[in-house]
Amino acid sequence: MKKVAKNGKQSFIHGAFLLLLSLAVVKVIGAFFKIPLNQIIGNVGMGYFGTAYTIYNPIFSLATAGFPVAISRLVSEACARGQYREARRVHHLSIPIFLALGTLSCLVMAFGARPYLEYANRSDMNALPAVYVLAPAVLFSALAAIYRGYYEGLRNMAPTAVSQVVEALFKLFLGLGCSSWVLQRASEEYLLSGTVFGAAVESADYAQAAALPYAAAGAILGVTVGSLFSLLYLVLYYWRKRDGITQAMLERSPLPHSNRELVRLLLKTAVPVAVGALAVNLSSLVDTTFLQNRLNDLMAQNPGGLVQQYGAYLDPVDVEQGRVPTALFGCYTNAVTLFMLIPAVTQAFGISALPNITAAWASGNRERLKSGMERVLRVASLVTIPAGLALSVFAGPTAALLGYNPITGRILVLLGLGAIFAAYNTPLNSLLQAVGRVDLPVKFMGIGLVLKIVLNYVLVGVPEINVLGAGIGTLACYFFLTFCSLYFLARETKISFSLFPLFVKPFLAAVLASVAGYWCRKGCLFFFSETAGTLIAFLVFFLVYAAGVLMLRILKKSDVTGLPGGQKIAKTLENHHWIG
Repeated sequence: MKKVAKNGKQSFIHGAFLLLLSLAVVKVIGAFFKIPLNQIIGNVGMGYFGTAYTIYNPIFSLATAGFPVAISRLVSEACARGQYREARRVHHLSIPIFLALGTLSCLVMAFGARPYLEYANRSDMNALPAVYVLAPAVLFSALAAIYRGYYEGLRNMAPTAVSQVVEALFKLFLGLGCSSWVLQRASEEYLLSGTVFGAAVESADYAQAAALPYAAAGAILGVTVGSLFSLLYLVLYYWRKRDGITQAMLERSPLPHSNRELVRLLLKTAVPVAVGALAVNLSSLVDTTFLQNRLNDLMAQNPGGLVQQYGAYLDPVDVEQGRVPTALFGCYTNAVTLFMLIPAVTQAFGISALPNITAAWASGNRERLKSGMERVLRVASLVTIPAGLALSVFAGPTAALLGYNPITGRILVLLGLGAIFAAYNTPLNSLLQAVGRVDLPVKFMGIGLVLKIVLNYVLVGVPEINVLGAGIGTLACYFFLTFCSLYFLARETKISFSLFPLFVKPFLAAVLASVAGYWCRKGCLFFFSETAGTLIAFLVFFLVYAAGVLMLRILKKSDVTGLPGGQKIAKTLENHHWIG
């Protein structure tokens, strides 16, 4: 199997590899951004940062998330049938649609932030500067999504991969630089003036606390500028490289559908996907709204309860100023950052799989369809199960290693398990969309969202559970979604999946690795520091898991051959009987 065909199309594995490579770079850059940022602005500042993102994500998803999928699907189908004129027309039609929706979404975010925050966090409106700075990123990201969706439909994942790295680099350097500079200058100004909005500044700590909203906005500025330069890269790439469709291919292709018909097809696919993506991001909005709201209720009912439980881990200034709910939400935001690493990996599988599975479904080749879907699920299992278990088992040490509050470690125990099911959700949604059931993810997410809202409202309001209730709600929601999506995918395609090799074998290898890593860390603490012991435990976890994968023969030859140098790797594994 060739990695890239002569027409530039990439196989699922090769496309996923490109996206994963870029994702690895982006996440490393993100770690170099988020970890120092947490040290600069603390839990409260991260609370403002996280609030801005949870307002941004659903608005962005409603405006744009469905259209890249719709573009990718329609372009993939058109190219599979030789309708290259139609593929081009889909791209051109998407530009005015995205421009209008991106502009509208930017305005909604800017003007809707204040009333939302007045309800969600009542007394603390300090996330507003970060929200206002982030609002233009909706427009820039919406326009970038046009080009990403188009090239993904052509099975060229390189533009998406590079543009994500460009965005991350600007976020890192500009975001950290602005945040640190703003915090220092604003704190100095408040100290010199002696007042903050009429209130006396009692110490340097109070001045710094007053500067945090603007420092969080400075960090967000890197995100917004990064999204702009990501868009510029994609536009330049398109004008220089075009799309690989030659004049001869256009001349051989039939006339495309009318503009009205193509817009109808775009909307038919995009609206359900957008609503489904909105529901996914509403999950984070539910956390932002109910978590802070219910924590405020707990503080009102029993002011000393949360302080007694978490006081040793909170800044005294935050306790004095009544910002305990915001600080706890900041800890939750840090936990969610680590939680989202795992679904982000499988998102690459979903993006890469969609055009390939769509082509298999359109051709009616059931053997190719089953093989393609099982490959997606198998590769997803190989990543999600060990990563989620490791995040849960090593939650406390991971939080300590990254310099996060111990409260973050407690939350991660639950979110690590939830990440396993959340990570399955994206590729399963892509598979359902590829076989024409774009409505099912929306319906499932609607039910899952109700379940999460109920659990969040009830459990966060229990003083002994408080912030952990959001983690329980997330775990229950995504477990429900995974079960329903897998069941209905099998029913709709009439394909019986091999559950034992797809899910049970990776689980057994991950459990064995978790046990080995846990006891290794325990033993290492007698001889090494906490940091060294944790790093050694992770290395042991990885080695034991890799050995388990090989001994249980979980990998298939097709999982390897699409990688660079995959033919040689596959032959070596075959010689040792390590491929199933």
